[in-house]
Amino acid sequence: MPGIPISLIVIAPILMGAVILALSLVPVIGLIRGLPFGKVRHNWYTLAALILFFIIGYLFYASELRGGTYRVSDVIVSSVFFLGACFVLLVNHLSHRTAQDILRMSALEQENITDATMGIHNRRYFEQRLKEEFDRARRYNLPLSLLMIDIDDFKQINDTSGHQTGDQVLQGMGRLLIESVRDTDIVTRYGGDEICIIATHAGDATALDLAKRLCSKIGDNTLADGTWNIRVTTSIGIATLNDTMNEASDLVGCADMALYRAKNEGKNRAAVYLSDPAGCLGRTTAANGSCT
Repeated sequence: MPGIPISLIVIAPILMGAVILALSLVPVIGLIRGLPFGKVRHNWYTLAALILFFIIGYLFYASELRGGTYRVSDVIVSSVFFLGACFVLLVNHLSHRTAQDILRMSALEQENITDATMGIHNRRYFEQRLKEEFDRARRYNLPLSLLMIDIDDFKQINDTSGHQTGDQVLQGMGRLLIESVRDTDIVTRYGGDEICIIATHAGDATALDLAKRLCSKIGDNTLADGTWNIRVTTSIGIATLNDTMNEASDLVGCADMALYRAKNEGKNRAAVYLSDPAGCLGRTTAANGSCT
């Protein structure tokens, strides 16, 4: 219908689309702020730039239509512009919500597998990962060791200095172990003041070297902050995967026996249990390393 003055029925949807596109930048900015620097963040910067480009295009197109005449096709085009802007807003909003939900679930999952006091993985995570690493080591014939660490006379620290100081010692222990182990090692709290380290790709000699280095480093550091400055020692039991072990629990049992031996032979030391064909629950011998 040529000759009829242009109406808001054509321009209004385009202007509204420009506003909607501007609103769609809000979730994009939220996503960018939550992303680390890198390629993914640059991709969202590119999307933001494209949205700004489209906003300018919408406004330019609306200005070109002012004072002209309209046809049915103009109404269709302006409607497409408007719906396109709504689509961009919806996609960006859903992307932002999805990212938030993923972060929230990740945080909850991390809480479920992290010990609140020590800041390391908890018993649930230990059992899950030990089984996975045990099965992988058996399947591919890889070395695997387990270190079971116990703080010497920890009950006495709680009794004489208080449980708050005991918690500070545990927190310091967690930080020190995380800083000291290899990247491939998995540090977990087994229970009480016992910590387990799943040492992947580590045989007897490597695990013993790691254990002696850890208990020496722990003995050289103050593990409690504030009023109480406490130095502690640790005993460490080490067990290495062998052909007699059928379950991950066998590795735990051997490491526990090694820890018991280290405690009985003077504490502040590491003990490696070497089994005979009957397995770790049969006759055992130990190679001990004092940390003093």
